[in-house]
Amino acid sequence: ASADPKKVKRLLVCSGKVYYDLHKRREEEKRSDVAIARLEQIYPFPKKQFDALIKKYGKAELMWVQEEPANMGAWSHIAVNQPEYGWKCVSRRAASSPATGFPKAHEKEQGEIVEKAFGK
Repeated sequence: ASADPKKVKRLLVCSGKVYYDLHKRREEEKRSDVAIARLEQIYPFPKKQFDALIKKYGKAELMWVQEEPANMGAWSHIAVNQPEYGWKCVSRRAASSPATGFPKAHEKEQGEIVEKAFGK
C-alpha cells in the first residue's frame, strides 16, 4: 500500500489477481482515498507486518476483497483467524461453484466486486 495515510478512508486487502483490477481502477479514477495491499501469505499470518500496515492507515475502513464467492477463497480463513481487525468482505455471493462458467457473467461480477470495493 503506497497511498498517503492522511487521505486514505478505505484500505483494500486482497490476494491474487484481483489486486490488478483494483489497482487499475484506483489509477483510472486517480483515487487517493483508497490504499490497496496485496497479502500473499495468509498462513502463518504476517501479524507484525500487518499490524504496521493497520497502524499506518489506522482510521481507514478495512476491507478484504476476493474474486471467489464468500463461502470460498481466503475469506473464511481470514474471518475466523484474524477477527480482531474488524474486516468487511467484498466478494461474489456464496455459491456452489467458484465461477459462473460464462465469460460475460464473470466480467460483470468482477466489475461489481471492484465497484463495491471502492464504495460505489
